[in-house]
Amino acid sequence: MKLPAHGFHDASAVVNYAAGPRRQVPGYDSLLLMADVLLSERVQSGGHILIVGAGGGQEMTLFAQNHPSWHLTGVDPSAAMLDLARQAMGPSAQRATLVQGYVDDAPAGPFDGATCLLTLHFVALPDRLPTLQAIRDRMVLGAPFVCAHFSVPGDAAERQLWFARYAAFSERSGMDGERARAGAAKVAAELPVLTPEEDEALLVQAGFDQVRPFYIGFTFRGWIARA
Repeated sequence: MKLPAHGFHDASAVVNYAAGPRRQVPGYDSLLLMADVLLSERVQSGGHILIVGAGGGQEMTLFAQNHPSWHLTGVDPSAAMLDLARQAMGPSAQRATLVQGYVDDAPAGPFDGATCLLTLHFVALPDRLPTLQAIRDRMVLGAPFVCAHFSVPGDAAERQLWFARYAAFSERSGMDGERARAGAAKVAAELPVLTPEEDEALLVQAGFDQVRPFYIGFTFRGWIARA
């Protein structure tokens, strides 16, 4: 039931993290805005949000700016990444609780909403369902859950094509081409990337309902669900 450290204990990786998602994830800023919209449909003033994989603080900063009454609890295994989140949030960090650790280390809640953005694909397959269940168990009944991560359809040949497109997008967004292709190959070979159908089935198995896709960006998919 663990979120891995992603190698983000390394100082250079932490410093360079903030620029990475915008080069690699199509519509990254819009993805965060959509997550904010989806949460705010049901989370009222004074709501408490759980952010799983909070290192860097990008979504926490956005939520804090747009919802001054919300309290945010972020969990991440990397102390350095949590420090980056604290810096990114500035004065808004006073309304946040940052927990170094894994999903099981998060408070019991119950939370009025939760997110897991660009994180779940790092979780080993045996831990994927328990991780989702641990999030669900910490949420108010009916609360919104927003997740997005690598999720690639098709057979082996089609998946290879999607990863090539992922690399091409990163290169056109400013990443060195050789590095982009090497990164895509590493993701395809080493991360337990499921198909969209498998991801949706896991969400349902974990106890979520009303599972609906809201975002597709080449190799990335996002869903909104209810606890």
